[in-house]
Amino acid sequence: MNLAPIREITQDEVVQYQADGIVLLKGLFDNDWIDHLIKSVTNDIENPGPMHRELKDDGDSGSFFYDTFMWTYNDDFKRFVFESPAARVAAQLMKSRKVNIYYDQLLIKEPGTSKITPWHHDMPYLPIRGDQFCTMWLALDRVTDENGAVEYIRGSHKWGKVFNPMSFKEGRDYEHGLESIPDIDARREDFDIVQYDLEPGDCTVHHALLVHAAPGNKRAEQRRRGYITRWAGDDVTYLPTEEGKKLQNLIFDPGISPGAPLDSKLWPVVWQQS
Repeated sequence: MNLAPIREITQDEVVQYQADGIVLLKGLFDNDWIDHLIKSVTNDIENPGPMHRELKDDGDSGSFFYDTFMWTYNDDFKRFVFESPAARVAAQLMKSRKVNIYYDQLLIKEPGTSKITPWHHDMPYLPIRGDQFCTMWLALDRVTDENGAVEYIRGSHKWGKVFNPMSFKEGRDYEHGLESIPDIDARREDFDIVQYDLEPGDCTVHHALLVHAAPGNKRAEQRRRGYITRWAGDDVTYLPTEEGKKLQNLIFDPGISPGAPLDSKLWPVVWQQS
C-alpha cells in the first residue's frame, strides 16, 4: 500500500480546487488500498457501527447505507486515515500546514436504489467554522450518472452563503433560520454543474461550502460504494450550537472549548508540515 501519493498533486489541480471548489484526482492510490477498503466496507455492512443508518425512505427501492466515524473503532479504516496519502493530498489542496481527520463515512447506494441525495452543502451540518475544510469522495466501484455519480456546482463555495441544511430523510425538518437552497433542478441551465465518471481508486475533493447532489442508482447490477473522508485545516475551529446537535451526532464529545482548534482525540492531527 502506498504511503505517499503515486504521483504528486499538480499546481493546476491546486488552482482548480481553489477556484472551482472541486477537483477530480486520478492515480493517487494503489490497488492494494482499494482492495483493503472493499474488504473493510463488506465487513462494516455485515457488522455496522453505532452510527449506521438506512437513508432510504418508506416506498424507496434498494438500500442507501450510511455509516460514519468508523476509524474510531475499526483498525482497517484507521489504517487508511493515518497511513494513506489522503491527509497529505487534502493539505496540499487546501494549502494548509496541517490537517485533522474530521470523520470518515460510507455512502453506499445498492443497485436499484431510487433515493436521491438532495442539493446541499456540508458546512451547515457541522459544528465548525473555517474555510479550510474538504471532503474526499473515493470510488470503490465504477461510478457514472446511471448509478449515482455526484453532481457539483462549480464555484458555489464562493457564493458567500450558508444555506439551511436539507434533511436526507422524509419527516425531518432542520430549520436554522438560514436561506433556503435554490431550486436548482428547476433551472439547471443557470448553474455550472459538473459530474465526473469515476473508476475504482479515483476520487474527487470538494470544499465544504460547495453545493452538490447525487441521483439514485438506476443500474440493476452495479453498486455505488463511496468511502468518504473529511479533513480540516489550519483555520477550522469548533463551534457547537443547539441546532447543530440535532443534525450531527458525534460518536463522543471532543472535549474542547468553543472557538478552539479541532486538535483532540476525536479529531487528531493526521499530517503536518515538517
